[in-house]
Amino acid sequence: MLGIGIGAGSPAATVSVAEQTEKEGVLESAQNWWSVCTTNTLIDMGFVTSMLVPFLLCCIFDGKHPNLVWGLSVGLGTIPVFFWCHCPQWDDSWEGVHIPYWLALKRYWKSLLGLSMVWYVTNFSGCLYNMSCTVLNSGNCSVTGGSLSLIIVFGWTLFINLFYILGSVLGAFLVDEHGPKNLMIVGLLLQAIVGLGIGVIHNAVVSHTAVYALAYGVFLSLGEFGPGNCIGIIAAKTAPLAVREQFYGASVIIGKVGAFIGIWAFPQIIDAFGGLNTAEGITAPFWIGGGLAVVSTLVTFCLVKPIVHNGMKAEDQAFSQYLEENGFDVDVIGVHPRVRLGMVME
Repeated sequence: MLGIGIGAGSPAATVSVAEQTEKEGVLESAQNWWSVCTTNTLIDMGFVTSMLVPFLLCCIFDGKHPNLVWGLSVGLGTIPVFFWCHCPQWDDSWEGVHIPYWLALKRYWKSLLGLSMVWYVTNFSGCLYNMSCTVLNSGNCSVTGGSLSLIIVFGWTLFINLFYILGSVLGAFLVDEHGPKNLMIVGLLLQAIVGLGIGVIHNAVVSHTAVYALAYGVFLSLGEFGPGNCIGIIAAKTAPLAVREQFYGASVIIGKVGAFIGIWAFPQIIDAFGGLNTAEGITAPFWIGGGLAVVSTLVTFCLVKPIVHNGMKAEDQAFSQYLEENGFDVDVIGVHPRVRLGMVME
């Protein structure tokens, strides 16, 4: 049910937000800022809230009645859905038109490949979060002082999750000035440095609660500062209206495959490095995550196309011209592409 609702709704919503940022009345210098704040930053706030609610419930019930805490956490999460529902206008000029997918793939395959690879690697290494939760819940782990108390576990995880918002907000104020592609490269490089650094100083990281929480929090923060904020914007604004949602959706699907494989792979990787009871086992994902961040940086630099302000309208027009040059009859499109292709004009 979540896959049908959230899985299908997320690409449509993100693309819609990207289109709204290029409408009249939105400052050109704040287009990407709005995209970040209304997508990734809100998602990160959801991460924090999803840990804050059970943490507060555990405090209320003194760490007891876990089934009640779980049920109330899930139930409370459904409430916000009923308070907001907005159906924006969309351009239906391609409705009923046979979309030339082969021509679109020939034009955008390089960007699609690059974004899919980066999203795959990002979600694969993002399973570090799940591994962190495993570490926090380990009775032998010094991070929680060996405690299995849900209050302590949720409290430390809540603290670490706050770094998501920090990285996203900082990145939002820089994304328009430096561009999503450049900011994503910088974020990935910094994340690689931090991840590999955690692997180098693993003894200090594992032995001290504050050091582990801070280092891991910075690692997550840089992930949101760069790829977390920027990959969605780039994917939503690279392709033209005709295949925009399909382009974004295909990249997301491949990314989710990476997450699925990562969830399966990382526990085995940790066991191969000695398990959660060893410093090597705990820090192995950071070595791998740091290395994969370097790979993502190279892929982004070589394959991902940079985007510019008000670039969606220009890309729609360029795609229209490309179709004409390749024998596609653009007159079948509901509204003439040179007048209004891709964006709803007020």
